[in-house]
Amino acid sequence: MATAYLFDPIFLKHKTGWGHPEKPERLEAINSAIASASFYKDLVKVGPVVPDMKYLEMIHSPSYIQRVKKEIKSGVSYLDSMDTAVCGESYEVALMAVGGSLNMCDTVMKGAAANGFCAVRPPGHHAEKDYAAGFCIFNNIAIAAKYLQSRCGIKRIAVVDWDVHHGNGTQHSFERDSSVLYISLHQFPHYPGTGSAEETGAGKGAGYTMNIPMHAGSGDEEYLTAFQNRIIPSLEKFKPEIILISAGFDGHKSDPLSSIRLSSDAYAEFTNMLMAIAGRHGTGRIIAFLEGGYNLSALSESVLAMMEALVRG
Repeated sequence: MATAYLFDPIFLKHKTGWGHPEKPERLEAINSAIASASFYKDLVKVGPVVPDMKYLEMIHSPSYIQRVKKEIKSGVSYLDSMDTAVCGESYEVALMAVGGSLNMCDTVMKGAAANGFCAVRPPGHHAEKDYAAGFCIFNNIAIAAKYLQSRCGIKRIAVVDWDVHHGNGTQHSFERDSSVLYISLHQFPHYPGTGSAEETGAGKGAGYTMNIPMHAGSGDEEYLTAFQNRIIPSLEKFKPEIILISAGFDGHKSDPLSSIRLSSDAYAEFTNMLMAIAGRHGTGRIIAFLEGGYNLSALSESVLAMMEALVRG
């Protein structure tokens, strides 16, 4: 089956200002690499739309959504902290990132593609119920998970977060939920300071959060060992109907915002292992959502490696 790809120039309109690492050029580099690939012509192209607000409200409070809209329209330069920079178009762009992500969910669930990649910005996994953080406004992957449950009837979703920073917002969205297995491996200690191994969920969700802190200097060998010994066995036990990936590429050895030493090829290896699980338990369904990655060359190479793995199936 085919692989789907979400990109649109509207995502370039979220301007973060000179020197900010989460910049439009990230998507330009990714899209240039993918558009030049031999498989590009065979990708199922997915576009963005304005989402139904009820799906955002499954993760974010209505008051937060309205505050984001009001503050951005008033001309603020930052939301909630100095790292989440915005411009006048950021609210609409963030909405379209969510809507496009939900379109991708429909594309995969209807069988038009087996898997897909959402090249969207702003990213999402740091966004909490009531505040923006870590370059993130709305939590794209968490909203997608709720959408898949409520709209598509999916009962078991695995979220694998390989961004170098812990996805605090996503963890907090599901830490009391046994229907979503959240797995994160990330540099620790590092921003945002959450994600210790002792954080394993609470209430009905106890045991359904797995944090794998990685030491600075860890590389392909350490990450692949974590996948083989911790992540894959946990996924085999959980039997997800679909796997969602918080696909950050800032663990690359060339990235300026981390001290992890991954190669570009490592992301293809991660993808291959997750595809094997998805094939056994979820008819091969995987959707990846762009999170971090701030060295343009390393970012485009790593995304291309992941996409080639998805396309090969």
